[in-house]
Amino acid sequence: MRIILQRSKEASVTINQEKVGSISHGLVLLVGITHEDSLKEVDYLVDKILNLRIFEDEQGKMNHSLLDTGGAILSVSQFTLYGDTRKGRRPSFTEAAKPDVASDLYNSFNERFKEKGVQVETGRFGADMDVELINDGPVTLILEK
Repeated sequence: MRIILQRSKEASVTINQEKVGSISHGLVLLVGITHEDSLKEVDYLVDKILNLRIFEDEQGKMNHSLLDTGGAILSVSQFTLYGDTRKGRRPSFTEAAKPDVASDLYNSFNERFKEKGVQVETGRFGADMDVELINDGPVTLILEK
């Protein structure tokens, strides 16, 4: 799995002029899944994301996690994170998981956060989406497992 994590002041996903998900304070997660991923990677990354100390404390130091701050998650599936541009001019997506496998793991990923009491908003798997966010910091990290 490959995740682009962005700390956000607010974010939303729109599909065909309909806002389908939005959060205020929290994290935007762009989620890519490869054919080798399983629930093991899902569990590892959910735990990592929930406990990453990337929110500022009273002294301005990154000492608080999403759980500490009560933030929400906007999760967006993004197979293009596994685009390979090393050859030619068109990306190859052979490393991205097939849609049926990726969809199941993506849904499990989001459910794990909900099980921990975190508000999770999503786009729609496989849809053309417009994602808007105000990146807080900006703080952007790449997570892989």
